Amino acid sequence: MIFRGSYTNKMSVTLKIVNIPTIVHRFLTAFIITGLLTVLVSVPAGAQIGGEATYKILTLTSSARVAALGGNVAAIKDNDITLTLTNPSLITPEMNGNMALSYVNYYNGSGINLGYFMYSRNFEKAGSFVGSLQFMSYGKFTEADETGTIIGDFTASDYALNIGWGRKLTDRFFIGANAKLIYSSYYTYNSFGMAVDVAGTYLSKSELFTASLLARNIGSQIDPYVTGKYEPLPFDLQIALSQKFKHIPFRLHLILTNLTRWDLAYTDSTDANNQVNQLTGKIDEKSDLEKFGDNLMRHVVIGGEVTIAKVLSARIGYNYQRRQEMKLPSKAGMAGFTFGIGCRVKMFNLSYTRSVAQAGGNNPNYLTLMVNLGGFSKKN
Repeated sequence: MIFRGSYTNKMSVTLKIVNIPTIVHRFLTAFIITGLLTVLVSVPAGAQIGGEATYKILTLTSSARVAALGGNVAAIKDNDITLTLTNPSLITPEMNGNMALSYVNYYNGSGINLGYFMYSRNFEKAGSFVGSLQFMSYGKFTEADETGTIIGDFTASDYALNIGWGRKLTDRFFIGANAKLIYSSYYTYNSFGMAVDVAGTYLSKSELFTASLLARNIGSQIDPYVTGKYEPLPFDLQIALSQKFKHIPFRLHLILTNLTRWDLAYTDSTDANNQVNQLTGKIDEKSDLEKFGDNLMRHVVIGGEVTIAKVLSARIGYNYQRRQEMKLPSKAGMAGFTFGIGCRVKMFNLSYTRSVAQAGGNNPNYLTLMVNLGGFSKKN
């Protein structure tokens, strides 16, 4: 915005006032790029895995489409608002007016439920934003004293408020960031924290190949559960890739997770490879090559998506780490696999996924509804 004025003594002055949205764009762009470079140059000593970090709501996906592909993040540049909760660099102006609702019945009969509400809005000068509210309820618990006398009931839950922003740098490169406020309540223990995600995405000239680099859950507890005892957040550095084929309606997905920690394996006392050989008296261990392959695959998640006539999608995913951790010694079944479908009808997009988290049944069901509210006004 430029103001011009003149004085009677024929001297003229030009006063330039910098456009505030431009400052916001530049600041957020510099922040995201600096954040990604900082993470790459000085990554933490080790990523947090199960039992080593708090606010696990930040690691679980509620999106049926993402869950169907086996992971908690995806790199797909097709204006799907549900992908932006974990990959803000996918936020686009075309999402303006899009809304999404997602619900997960985590385990039947457990009382654990999670989901989110999302809405996207594009502002001509400020940019494209997505706001979302995540929730996770652990159900109702019975409270009793040390003698077993029932006192009453209590609940436990987590909430996360997210504000995401995305921007196109060039026709090939996109960046984005999420700012998160997290509140957790477990009976008399409460905690509050803040975190950010930073992400960058590359889209090939043919628009068939997409690659994203993400640094997730960079932050800290502000108010811990116990005074003075701060717990780490579940930081993760991830790479997500997708390749769409030109002449067939199929897209292949690959996710690399926990890139700051190599060894994700653990010693399972029930594993046949960890038992004492009765003849030699030594523990039967995997070879070095087997250990290397096992650790490598624990970082890999693969998935595939077939689209039929742009209205129906079938999806499948495979998470090797989840399979190794959830299979039974005598029965692996389909543990680690996910299966999903999606249906698009005009302004509505409905997705369902069944995740086989463990052998033996009682597995999560994901249901996501996405609505393009802008489509109604255009129709009218």
